[in-house]
Amino acid sequence: MTDKGSTPNHHVKLSLQTTLTSEQQEILSDEALQFLERLVQRFASRVPELLAAREARQAAIDAGTLPDFLPETSHIRDSDWTIQGIPDDLQDRRVEITGPVDRKMVINALNANVKVFMADFEDSFAPGWDEVLDGQQNLRDAINRTISYINPENGKEYKLCDDPAVLICRVRGLHLPEKHLLWQGEAIPGSLFDFALYFFHNYKQLLAKGSGPYFYLPKLQAYQEAAWWSDVFSFAEDEFGLSRGTIKATVLIETLPAVFEMDEILYSLKEHIVGLNCGRWDYIFSYIKTLRNYPDRVLPDRQVVTMEKPFLNAYSRLLVRTCHRRGAFAMGGMAAFIPSKDPERNEWVLNKIQTDKSLEAKNGHDGTWVAHPGLADTAKAVFDKALGARRNQLDISREQDAPITAAELLEPCEGERTEEGMRHNIRVAVQYIESWITGNGCVPIYGLMEDAATAEISRASIWQWIKHGKSLSNGSVVTKALFEQMLQEELIVLELELGRDTFQQGQYQEAANLMSRLTTSDELVNFLTVPGYEYLP
Repeated sequence: MTDKGSTPNHHVKLSLQTTLTSEQQEILSDEALQFLERLVQRFASRVPELLAAREARQAAIDAGTLPDFLPETSHIRDSDWTIQGIPDDLQDRRVEITGPVDRKMVINALNANVKVFMADFEDSFAPGWDEVLDGQQNLRDAINRTISYINPENGKEYKLCDDPAVLICRVRGLHLPEKHLLWQGEAIPGSLFDFALYFFHNYKQLLAKGSGPYFYLPKLQAYQEAAWWSDVFSFAEDEFGLSRGTIKATVLIETLPAVFEMDEILYSLKEHIVGLNCGRWDYIFSYIKTLRNYPDRVLPDRQVVTMEKPFLNAYSRLLVRTCHRRGAFAMGGMAAFIPSKDPERNEWVLNKIQTDKSLEAKNGHDGTWVAHPGLADTAKAVFDKALGARRNQLDISREQDAPITAAELLEPCEGERTEEGMRHNIRVAVQYIESWITGNGCVPIYGLMEDAATAEISRASIWQWIKHGKSLSNGSVVTKALFEQMLQEELIVLELELGRDTFQQGQYQEAANLMSRLTTSDELVNFLTVPGYEYLP
């Protein structure tokens, strides 16, 4: 356990690439840095190996070996076992809200009519250095109940309510570095940085109030990655004298390879895991990315790729069955809509939420996600009705279902590719990328709260349409030239929509250049946030 007599910063082998303010020094204290260093020394070298394994697997898929359940782990899938257990304050997760870690958002989300707030350092967050450290400070203040915020424009004050939501921290994915701290000349994994600081500063206070250090783990592709996280958690528990399983995690099943290893992921983390989540938007992106070489599995316009589509509904039902068999929660996906001031439009939004959440509740999910506090009541009403006196749906086993096959999970998706859909994708992606590279990862665009997955789907879809020479419904073949022409035309549309001043003061041309580079590259770039990170301070 780290004690008060720990060595000062200059003995830490981590190399800090910037100077710190006094507030930042509180977060990156000597003790916190030493704990982070021990994690990095022990675990960072495995991350490139895990990422290389992803590439090797993708190369096999590209060469014609479709994803499937692993024969070598059938004993895990076929045997009876359950996870260690779920803490009391996580037994009811019927509605969760997600969002980035800026101060006002943290307060509003914790005060919303939800059970859980997932504080996000990942897809709805652009990890600039100051923002990352501010986010850690905001979460620590929220846990210590010292957080408040005064709007500088109108003087309105925001404070925590008496019964805030349970806090879960989503760390960055394994692919994202933290360039401001180097270990042996290399940027450290952003995931270890986020985990270390949140855990170190908050575990005592969380445990003292009957909660605990809870995490969401994004973008996992294989059970070996889950096992790595289990080792990280166990190491942290041992360092601070905590019992095994004090740290709890929910894993997002938001990649196509991971859906074939859900049992194995649960098993690898069984002391620490409490559930899996249908990360539907990233899952759609991953379907495109994983099956990029297969012309018969090209997706249509993203607007028509809904949870009713067979490959997505199979994924939802398999997740419920797998989780509940193991005593773990099966969380539903994100409702990205935001309320509208127009009554007619708002009624349409609420009806969409009700339909979407009813499907999840019927499938047996234990809860769901919303992106805006204004949708919490509608989502909650659906799950209140489905749950009745129960706190969750762990009793729904789906054991009578026919087994979900690999063919169902990979089934091609019907639907049109339209010029309107392609142009819409371009406008959304450019606006989102512009916002991200200027420091904001959570953006309302055309009535949806968009995060990185949206832009990923948009650029990957068009990349795949170009690769396979697919036609739009009007007969036009999608080529690099057609995309570049539409991109320039849609920049003009955006300038009209946003206003000349807003457009010229922003970085829309830089965003368009990045989108062009990603969409017309010969090889599909894995994540736009990796080259995008170069733009962030």
